[in-house]
Amino acid sequence: MTAPALVQKLWNYCNILRDDGLSYGDYVEQLTFLLFLKMVDEQSKPPFNKPSAIPAGFNWESLLKLDGDALETHYRHTLEELGKRPGMLGIIFRKAQNKIQDPAKLRRLIVDLIDKEQWTSLEVDIKGDAYEGLLEKNAADVKGGAGQYFTPRPLIAVMVEVMAPKPGQTICDPACGTGGFLLAAHDYIAKHFSLDREQKKQLKNGTLYGIELVDSVTRLCAMNLLLHGIGSGADAGDLPVVTKDGLAGKHGEYDLVLANPPFGKKSSVTIVNEAGEQSKESLTTNRDDFWASTSNKQLNFLQHIFTILKQHGCAAVVLPDNVLFEGGAGETIRRALLKQADVHTLLRLPTGIFYAQGVKANVLFFDRKPASDKRPWTEKLWIYDLRTNKHFTLKENPLKKADLDDFVASFNSKNRFERTETERFKPFSYEELIKRDKVNLDIFWLKDEALEDSANLPAPEVIAADITEDLEAALEQFATFAEDLKG
Repeated sequence: MTAPALVQKLWNYCNILRDDGLSYGDYVEQLTFLLFLKMVDEQSKPPFNKPSAIPAGFNWESLLKLDGDALETHYRHTLEELGKRPGMLGIIFRKAQNKIQDPAKLRRLIVDLIDKEQWTSLEVDIKGDAYEGLLEKNAADVKGGAGQYFTPRPLIAVMVEVMAPKPGQTICDPACGTGGFLLAAHDYIAKHFSLDREQKKQLKNGTLYGIELVDSVTRLCAMNLLLHGIGSGADAGDLPVVTKDGLAGKHGEYDLVLANPPFGKKSSVTIVNEAGEQSKESLTTNRDDFWASTSNKQLNFLQHIFTILKQHGCAAVVLPDNVLFEGGAGETIRRALLKQADVHTLLRLPTGIFYAQGVKANVLFFDRKPASDKRPWTEKLWIYDLRTNKHFTLKENPLKKADLDDFVASFNSKNRFERTETERFKPFSYEELIKRDKVNLDIFWLKDEALEDSANLPAPEVIAADITEDLEAALEQFATFAEDLKG
């Protein structure tokens, strides 16, 4: 069975459960629980004969024997029990709940859909790609909001390609979502290098590290990695992904950091007083190893990523436009970053490529360098403009890897010091950058054809989408100002 066929088979059943009010996200989560139980059961039998980490009373066989209310009750107890266990079990089942209220439909899902496949015997690519397909369908569900942690796969592939990870390097995503960057880095190393047995083992366990704030997303990431053959199994000690607040403190040092931190500019907490009235207060992250204290989550992630890089470690991070021009803490952070890191490349991304609306984003590439009082480490920032006169939409004209081929060639990862200036790719010296008002890195030079010639106007739906994105971005900024004024 091919991956698309498997996705379709799994997805068709989702439509039945949607009638009972189950969201796409709920469905993928329940599939995750059941797939994991089925795969552990398969691996405990010939020819694998692996010891099962799941107690006999709560395994796959125990679910198959039951029906009706007894099945629903036992399934609920199974989720509760397994959520208390350590290792990968605890990650996948932590705070797990049964969302399928109709026992007959739960029985059909177990017996007719999942039990009929031999998941372990399916090739890793088929299993993994099928699960990725489900995650992408879930991300496309606008109402569920899952798209906020789903980075376009062509963009991930290109970011990894130009970073060119190597065997033996440690790779971290401190806001890992469902694990797209970690999987792409794993696949790149496996494809581009002839690995010996020890290197293969290290690639599966001890190379990739993901941090995720939300339990339900961590479990999707853990399952995604498992289905791609990454992680040590149910009783893993060295877990590839953990649930915690990545910004709370330093959680290691890594050779490579690849990340798309969550959209939304402010960290805030909701306060409820004795009368039941609610108010929001900004949460400012205060850390001794940060250059500036701010409640801007994106600026904090940028600082955090610098702190978790090893000396000469490399980062590629997706950031919204405001990080490039915001004053105050933003200016302080940009000055420090240009001085203490080699900030060598900025990719201005087109609009219309993210599931979250109103996003104008960029990819910033920088290398951490040893502390130096003499000269700033950034000599030239090369900016590639993939935004001006480019129009993408998620459905009619989605971003493809080929759209980024010229950027990959321009980046010249084999020798960054032999780059060629082009219409879309220009260098700016440290002296030029530091003289700009507030060290504003939001630099563009191409003329917008739509403004020059009415005959070149994009299609009406593209103009409407652009206006919508601009308005939503403006509203988000006004909401932020309003919150600050209340404070």
